[in-house]
Amino acid sequence: MLKVGSLARAELAAQLAGGGIRLRTGAFTTYLHSAIPSLAEGIALLYADYPLLAADAFADFHLQLVRPLNARRWIKPQVKLLYDRRSIFKPLPLDQAFPMFEWGLNWCVSSRANRYLIVHAAVVEKGGRALILPAPPGSGKSTLCAALVGRGGWRLLSDELTLLRLDDGLLHPLPRPVSLKNASIDIIARYVPQAVMSRPVSDTVKGTVAHMRAPAASIARSGETARPAWVVFPRYEAGAATALEPLAPAHAFMLLAQNCFNYSLLGAHGFTALGGLIERSLSYNFRYSVLDEALDAFDRLPPPPL
Repeated sequence: MLKVGSLARAELAAQLAGGGIRLRTGAFTTYLHSAIPSLAEGIALLYADYPLLAADAFADFHLQLVRPLNARRWIKPQVKLLYDRRSIFKPLPLDQAFPMFEWGLNWCVSSRANRYLIVHAAVVEKGGRALILPAPPGSGKSTLCAALVGRGGWRLLSDELTLLRLDDGLLHPLPRPVSLKNASIDIIARYVPQAVMSRPVSDTVKGTVAHMRAPAASIARSGETARPAWVVFPRYEAGAATALEPLAPAHAFMLLAQNCFNYSLLGAHGFTALGGLIERSLSYNFRYSVLDEALDAFDRLPPPPL
């Protein structure tokens, strides 16, 4: 199957600006059309290992990134994201085209893929067992995720969206670039020196952001599901000792429900799926400040209930 990296950058940019491309990420195919050079640069750098489908292939999402035709086109150029040819977000500075694509694709999955229970959480796997890391922004979730897959030997299922299948309770991978913010960018660049990172983009709504390329092995296994084993709510605290504290299942259920995008929408199906996940997993609060200690703690997690 043709991959993004099979195309020279000039050819990729021409296809994006011409008829567009159909990019396969996990269970989803996205039609993407744009003539913005920085977006083509980001796709070439971070999506080189992803499949490209034929021009007539079905696409779950249709996205375009365009420059608005207004006076600011020449003074302070902007980029606008179109979903099904409709504008759904306010324009951003042109320099933020690639982060806008990533945020837009997250929105597509979290608001449209309701055949899954969708949790705002990173999820990684080792030995057939998945570790779910739900947490609000600023908790160190993505930093942990990048360290686990870049240096800890874990497989990346997703940095942002945990997809729980409603029929069998398995987790479906959605490996995409890991989003890093502010100080985490330099931390991971030092901790995972082999990581391929995008150019940092400053002054976004999330501060300075950059993305780390997903491991090729994780992308190649994007059709392999994983079984939930642990739900860990991480919190970074400067100078704090590493601490893993067990959580009662009922408390973990409520906390995890608060991190779901479509729990209420799915009704009884969402309740049953979330309850099954908690029953099959061990749950913890986790505080850390040193990545080496965090990775060691995760490698020593006890086996989940049968």
